[in-house]
Amino acid sequence: MTELNPDIEQVILTEDDIQSKVALMGKQISEDYRDADLLLVGVLKGAFVMMADIARAISIPAEFDFMAVSSYGSSTRTSGIVRILKDLDLDLHDRNVLIIEDIVDSGLTLSYLLKNLKGRKPRSLEICALMTKPEVQEVTLDIRYHGFAIPPTFVVGYGLDYHQRYRNLPYVGTLKPHVYED
Repeated sequence: MTELNPDIEQVILTEDDIQSKVALMGKQISEDYRDADLLLVGVLKGAFVMMADIARAISIPAEFDFMAVSSYGSSTRTSGIVRILKDLDLDLHDRNVLIIEDIVDSGLTLSYLLKNLKGRKPRSLEICALMTKPEVQEVTLDIRYHGFAIPPTFVVGYGLDYHQRYRNLPYVGTLKPHVYED
């Protein structure tokens, strides 16, 4: 068992929960794209862990690219204003594109990203998200590969951070209040 970080109040998703779900999603992605070229697009920084695990869980050839967007700044809540910090290196025209996301909160950032990428004329454009927060989602999104619905609380671990810390935790949990309260 993984040792619990002392700043974590509660584990929401264990490492085993996550790895089991990622394996199932990887199997489904492999089946769905078995006769197609696939481009995985990771949304940095949070999705880098999910991207690595999904990449290992799929059994078909795939290409990879990354995009960095921001709507949080240093806050624990989305600002709703999306900025592209790093764009893709590869052309999406006539490609099967699968966006890999760690978490969908309001959905505003992902909605913006989908509109932006659709304009690049991919053959297909789908979403794979490990977690969603249905209670705070403001936009309806068609998430083809969905891991877990979690409560509307701020979480860290498995790529998710607070002030760039805790991304390396193999589980997802909540922080003790003293960590983020002034």
